[in-house]
Amino acid sequence: MGVVQEDGCLGPASEESDMNEMLLRLQIEPLAEGGFLATSDVLPGLVAQGRTLAETVEIAQDVARKILDSYAEHGDPLPLGVSALASGPVEVQVPVGLP
Repeated sequence: MGVVQEDGCLGPASEESDMNEMLLRLQIEPLAEGGFLATSDVLPGLVAQGRTLAETVEIAQDVARKILDSYAEHGDPLPLGVSALASGPVEVQVPVGLP
């Protein structure tokens, strides 16, 4: 994935950094037939479905990466809700499977 440039567009990744991470808010809801569905109000087109919360998040990350790669390829500015990781602490809740 690329890096966020001053104009808000996603440009090519620099050689010194193999991966940049960004924060993206997801909405995940349980499905009546089982499993979960993830969407994002800040990244149009992101829809991911999985059997577990962890799987759904993993699939959503992959879909988001592909969408952001498309933004970079076309030189489009990132949606406003997508933000680069802050240099300070970040609080994140993660699903953990139990036996």
